[in-house]
Amino acid sequence: MVPEHIVVVGGSLAGLRALETARRAGYAGRLTLIGAETHLPYDRPPLSKEYIDSDQESHITHFTGVEELADGLGVSLMLGQPATSLDLANGIVHVGDCTVPYDAALIATGATARTIPAAAHLDGVVTLRTIDDARIVRSALDQGARVVVVGAGFIGAEVAAAVRKRGRSVTVVEALPIPLIRAVGETAGRWLSALHERNGTELICGVAVESISGDHRVEGVRLANGRHLPADLVVVGIGATPATDWLTGSGLTLDNGIVCDATMHAGGNVWAAGDVARWFSQDFETSLRIEHWTNAAEQGAHAMRNLLDPSNPTPYRHIPYFWSDWYGNRIQLAGRPIGEPTVVTGDPATDVFTALYRDGDRLIGALALNRRSDIMKYRALIARGSTWEDGLKLAQTRNNSLTANSK
Repeated sequence: MVPEHIVVVGGSLAGLRALETARRAGYAGRLTLIGAETHLPYDRPPLSKEYIDSDQESHITHFTGVEELADGLGVSLMLGQPATSLDLANGIVHVGDCTVPYDAALIATGATARTIPAAAHLDGVVTLRTIDDARIVRSALDQGARVVVVGAGFIGAEVAAAVRKRGRSVTVVEALPIPLIRAVGETAGRWLSALHERNGTELICGVAVESISGDHRVEGVRLANGRHLPADLVVVGIGATPATDWLTGSGLTLDNGIVCDATMHAGGNVWAAGDVARWFSQDFETSLRIEHWTNAAEQGAHAMRNLLDPSNPTPYRHIPYFWSDWYGNRIQLAGRPIGEPTVVTGDPATDVFTALYRDGDRLIGALALNRRSDIMKYRALIARGSTWEDGLKLAQTRNNSLTANSK
């Protein structure tokens, strides 16, 4: 039976793609979007890139078609208040004192940036997850703020690159001895973190933040080794957690996200998509939760198609793909970075290379720096379950072409 009323919780990319998919599939029933922010769905990656790295006026990028949510797509909007609980048995989403009954629901509440609670009261200590966060960072940079970034992950690195592009100094503090170990492995973490030094960013690794000082506004960061870093702006980039607190006691299974089967079904008449969802990947035969733009877009659409036809659901098949821009360099990652990579093209010391990851005899992942034309070819191999030898053969073909073109 086609649901009369579908509620999408989360004004995210995944939520928007789900709503669009419903109408494109011919769904004529009621659609409601519940979003914690007052803003219509917008593109998050540019917040740590184009929006803050220029001293010229720039605008937040809203997704194409987002203006048509209310009129063109006939979506009822409930923005500015987060969902506070879910009654799975009775099919109700609670938004404060308001109850929103549903026949089917899709949850796309994303993830919440981790903070430093002891510094939460200080102005100038921010994460970078929302439009409002980006505006605070942009304003501080406009005023010439001294910047410290806590966390040398991808967001922290993008912020550092944006600060350097504006001609200002920045220090990045990372508690781990090598940045990005969990994301790309120890070897590749060293390769990528070398970009900071080559572009004038001070990177301090293996030292934790002991405290952040200031009365009402941040004044500095004290490290565990006793060093004090003056700061007017501290950007905290220490990861994110799936936004599931409001689902405690709902009856859904929560374990590093909303646990879904291979079709994105979470339980009852509820599906999930995007950063908040952990699903069983048939491609890798394990459960995955991915905080990537491409996954959110594709997963939101797929989950909605299954929601509309629950008797004939199809597994969600997706090979992770991610990109990040540092200091004018494009980093791309496809698949899963298991173990340590092998360089097959270029040289990490030259800022141009491609490296591959293996799991036994299987090609499992690919990492490229300034080799934009490579990554999708390897992603296709990974999707086909190709062997390590297949990956090396493709690398040889790519290298031969590179040599021929250089003559």
